[in-house]
Parts: sequence; structure tokens; C-alpha cells
Amino acid sequence: MSSLTIHANSHDYEVIIEEGIRHELLNYISSDYQKILIITDDKVSNIYLEDVIGGLGSEFDTHTTIVPAGESSKSMEQYERLLDACVEAQLDRRSLILALGGGMVGDLAGFVASTYLRGIDFIQMPTTILAHDSSVGGKVAINHLRGKNLIGSFYNPVKVIYDTGTLLTLPAEEIRSGYGEVIKHAFLSSPEWCNDLFQTSIGNLSSEQIKDDLMKGIKVKAGIVESDEREKGIRRYLNLGHTLAHAIEAELGYGKITHGEAVGIGLWFALRVSQGKLDASLPVDRYAEWLKTNRYPVEILKNLEIGTLLKRMKWDKKTVHQEINYVLLNQIGAPCVVGLSDQQIQTDLNLFIKEVSAT
Repeated sequence: MSSLTIHANSHDYEVIIEEGIRHELLNYISSDYQKILIITDDKVSNIYLEDVIGGLGSEFDTHTTIVPAGESSKSMEQYERLLDACVEAQLDRRSLILALGGGMVGDLAGFVASTYLRGIDFIQMPTTILAHDSSVGGKVAINHLRGKNLIGSFYNPVKVIYDTGTLLTLPAEEIRSGYGEVIKHAFLSSPEWCNDLFQTSIGNLSSEQIKDDLMKGIKVKAGIVESDEREKGIRRYLNLGHTLAHAIEAELGYGKITHGEAVGIGLWFALRVSQGKLDASLPVDRYAEWLKTNRYPVEILKNLEIGTLLKRMKWDKKTVHQEINYVLLNQIGAPCVVGLSDQQIQTDLNLFIKEVSAT
């Protein structure tokens, strides 16, 4: 078993990574809770919900509620429906919400937990590689039609229980999605890790490599989050690749592309801008080849209009006084935030989309 303690302002919490842990939840969840509401989606529920209920045993009064899979469930409609489920289950302040699923479920269930009765405990139980990023750090949210994660709060789980056995059933696009965030953490921290990933086919990963990459990524995020929990300074670095990614997701319609695939494309753009703006020496061409080899859907950019992408980017949470604060790299492991004008972004997007279209 691998574990790591995250030191947050509100409380410390443990991240536990182990295969098969879903069958042994009684050993990891406090008996002080009387009621548990499991929130999951209609894909995960078909595979793992019964395992989790069985792992909880008869110790708790356990309730379940299921939302449709996909980013579109991070909506006001589903948020309201889940609050109704909390009321119907008569959850009180000594109850627990268990978020079983990927990043969408974690964000949605965490936001419900943060607001129901002004906040009750919740546990993140990720079932995707992507969720190694979203399950740590305490950011919970739902989407608005105008932009991703515009409605949310900072609210830490009391524990993260990561059963790597649930990753064995992931489809190819979800593995790509997860490694979009994994390689982002590598670019934020380590040339050696980047080089290892460039030589990796993510369609042929061993369970040990996944576990190793998950722990590395969580350590990178934990180190940043512990220094800047409320995103006033260096936590913004974790948004590397995300400004364009969120615009792509919103413009296509949530769920048309996975979040991590969009981040992978957004990271390519951020590296190109870093080269032009900062004269940074970065392995951009090698990274672009890695994206193509691993079948990231870079071609979707050909069908998107630069003006609408720019408008979406200006709705990003990192925009201040109408200037987009973009996370760039001076070099691998040396991120920075640079204010970019509309004209600069538009010019760079035009060049980038021409580059992508030519491949």
C-alpha cells in the first residue's frame, strides 16, 4: 500500500493507493459516521458500486444515487437533484458523502458536500487516472454554460481512497485523459520524468507504472497546493494547458472530448507560446509527436473558430481585468504566469491551428 498525507489549512488528509481496497473499506472509514450517501455515475455503478457497498458491510446506513456519466452532469440540475437525495436520505452533519467515480463525480459530489448543511464530510474514491489530479487539492465545482467550473468552492475531502484495480477497465480515451494530466505534472517538475513518458505508449501501461505515475503526480500537486491552497500564487501553475483546454471543452460541448485530452492539446499550445514569448528551450516537437502517437484528438482544433475560442478563454477563472493570465514554462520545472493580450493570443492561436492542421 502507498500513502501520502496532504497538509491542508482546514485539516490533514490521507491519500491511500492500493489495488483491491474497495473490498476493505471498513478498515479505512470511521465508524463515527451513521449514514453514507454514495454518489456515482451510471457507468461506474454497473462495475464497482456493489463492491463498494459490500466493502462497507452492514456497519452503516448506506444510500446510493446515480448521475449520468459525462461532464454534462456537472450542472445546476444534477446539483439540485443530489441535494434532494441528501434531504431524502436525512443526512446530518455526522453523515458522509462518498464520491465514487472520475473527476466529474468528485467535483460534483464534493460541491454538494461543501454546501449541504454548510458542509459535511466527504471521501474521494477515484476510478480514473485523471482523478489523481482532481481528487487532491480541495477544488470542487459545477459548470456554467459560459464556462467550466465557474461555480464552486475550496473544500477538502477527509480522505482519498484510490483503488488502482478500478483502472483496469478504463477505455482508451480515459487513459489518454488521465495521462494528459500526468504529463502536465511532469512538465511542471522533472525533465527526466518527461523523457520517460515520451518513451511510453499509454496503450501498453503496466499497473506498476500507473501506480508510480499516480504517486508522482499527486506529490507534485500536493507540494504546490500545500504552499498555496486558495490559488493566490503558485497554485495557478497547475492550470498549465487548461486555459485553452477549458475553451475547447466549452465550445465543443461538455463531454465531446475528455478533459485530459483537451489539456494535452492545451499544453502543446502553452509550450509553443512559451517558446515564442519566453524564448524557452522545450521539447515541443517531441511532445507533439507523443500526442499523435497516442492518438490525442488534436484534429478537432481544425473545426473551431479562433474568435469564439478567445471569447471562451476570457471567461476563464484566471482572467483578471480582461487580461488572460497564461501559465507558461521558462523550462521544464520552471513555470510562470504571463499576462497576454487578446491580440497576442489571437495571433498565437492562428499560428498554432495552422501547425495542427498541417500535421
